[in-house]
Amino acid sequence: MAEAVATKTAWKLHEITAHSSNVSSLVLGKTSGRLLATGGDDCRVNIWSVNKPNCIMSLTGHTSPIESLQVNTNEKLIVAGSQSGSIRVWDLEAAKILRSLLGHKANICSLDFHPYGSIVASGSLDTNIKLWDVRKKSCVFRYKGHTEAVRCLRFSPDGKWLASAADDHTVKLWDLVAGKLVFEFTEHTGPVNVVEFHPNEYLLASGSSDRTVRFWDLEKFQVVSCIEEEATPVRCVLFNPDGCCLYSGFQDSLRVYGWEPERCFDVVLVNWGKVADLSVRNNQLIGVSFAQSTVSSFVVDLSRVTKSDSIPHGLIRDDEPLVPPTPTGSSLRRIYDRPSTSCSKPQRVKHNSESERRSPSSEDDRDEKESKAEIQNPEDYNEIFQPKNAICRTPPRNSEPFPAPPEDEPIAAKEAVKPTRAPDVQMLLPKQELPNPVQRPPIASSAPLTRAEPLVIPAARNEPIGLKASDFLPAVKSQSQTELVDEEAISQIRKGHETMCVVLTSRRKNLDTVQAVWSSSDVKNSVDSAVAINDLSVVVDLLNIVNQKPSLWKLDLCAIVLPQVEKLLQSKYESYVQTGCTSLKLILQRFLPLITDILAAPPSVGVDITREERLHKCKLCYKQLKNINSIIKNKSGLSGRHGSTFRELHLLMAVLE
Repeated sequence: MAEAVATKTAWKLHEITAHSSNVSSLVLGKTSGRLLATGGDDCRVNIWSVNKPNCIMSLTGHTSPIESLQVNTNEKLIVAGSQSGSIRVWDLEAAKILRSLLGHKANICSLDFHPYGSIVASGSLDTNIKLWDVRKKSCVFRYKGHTEAVRCLRFSPDGKWLASAADDHTVKLWDLVAGKLVFEFTEHTGPVNVVEFHPNEYLLASGSSDRTVRFWDLEKFQVVSCIEEEATPVRCVLFNPDGCCLYSGFQDSLRVYGWEPERCFDVVLVNWGKVADLSVRNNQLIGVSFAQSTVSSFVVDLSRVTKSDSIPHGLIRDDEPLVPPTPTGSSLRRIYDRPSTSCSKPQRVKHNSESERRSPSSEDDRDEKESKAEIQNPEDYNEIFQPKNAICRTPPRNSEPFPAPPEDEPIAAKEAVKPTRAPDVQMLLPKQELPNPVQRPPIASSAPLTRAEPLVIPAARNEPIGLKASDFLPAVKSQSQTELVDEEAISQIRKGHETMCVVLTSRRKNLDTVQAVWSSSDVKNSVDSAVAINDLSVVVDLLNIVNQKPSLWKLDLCAIVLPQVEKLLQSKYESYVQTGCTSLKLILQRFLPLITDILAAPPSVGVDITREERLHKCKLCYKQLKNINSIIKNKSGLSGRHGSTFRELHLLMAVLE
């Protein structure tokens, strides 16, 4: 009898180069767990099968980068929102544009399909939420109440409510029938990134950049529990199909939560970076993440993950209808009343003829000509969207689970780390030869494996830029040196420790000096002292504080800060560039009209010392802004989030040209 092979709890399934430029958004089909849609700065939406390297279909028509994507429940329609505020809906089976929806004035940050109707909800940077009727190509309702960008939208399972999460730290619940706000949850202290309804109970979960996951009772409209132990922002959440637990995606980890009482059942270490979306299928959790033009998919074996305190977890048949649990205690909440459905009367938008698929307006005809669905792989397209048997679709509902690869080493640390245990660290074992590397899934990417220092160092990262831990560890030459390995490794690692301590001590001393000036004087003098220190890191720390309170800014402060902003915009550190852009945007919005008006005013009669001083400051600021304008103009062609910021600044500075 063959010996059982130990398999991994979590592993990378596949990696693809999804776009010719940076990937800006992606979404997984929740029904099959196999359909993947990606949006890029190249203004395209590409359709993939999760475990296949070739693009199935490429959707064109948008003229600005894709910001948000969503697939409907039966995975036949897809909606994409762009930076320009336009929304397009494609029919994947017909391989054509269905609707183009215009009305938002800024980036589309979130989208969702109604579970039973032909309604699409959209949330934007313009703070508005709109409901669109796909059949009529019209906005049927608009919700106003958020004060910042709406980052996530979710319809309730019964289709009667809409939950919205925004950068203004709030979660709002809207009644679709009454067309009004039901309740506002305000306990989060940072931007709320994601919300998710429980599949059965009146319960809502939200994840925020304040590093908390909160659970809300939708009958009593109060907090059920709050989990605050995390070290990184919550990026995505998903309830298990039977509602027994909540999966939360963090930087390089998956956490499994319960809410009454709040507790963490399990932690799984997954090297997926900033995970963007989750889906559960065949008792496996699929997670996808993106970095630049690359999209990676990962799998977690849920049969090896603890999902409750006492109930054993077996195979969950999530392709079958969920049976609401029997009430067993007073803590059980109300169950959603879903509308009755049948196979003969689908709730999907039904088109009786080809003419009904088309918009009656000439604008839609033009959109249909400009928007294309380019089938890149006809074989996969026919298999997935044009099956011979219309009842059985692929990605199939009865798809097989992804096979788990074997463990790299029999004695390797378990990847599923219990919350009560510290994570194990894989150490180099000198007495044991490393086994042959396990064959990995093919990677459809042309990126070289050599690690080079990037031109821009990102603000958030997991490891030192351009460094490898192996470079600091001495090579093991023989078994006789085994006892010296630890000491040698520590001495190698500590080589730069004293230098780093000196740098950090000096920076702390400089910040103490600036703080002392701030306490005893005013903002201008404290900024003067920070500039005199000639350390950009100190200037950045101070500007991050001043930027939060625009009322502190004066014209003389602008004259001091603008030369520093010019340096920050040309820095290789992403965080420095972000701070410089924030300060510049604030200056342009508050002071550029004043500067141009004063410079355009006729000279005064007589001697006015105050006016002369103000005129001198305006001339200094104007000259510096002209220098910065050339930098902004050169960088406005960049793609991604920074390119969008530079383009916005370029528009604000148009008066200088």
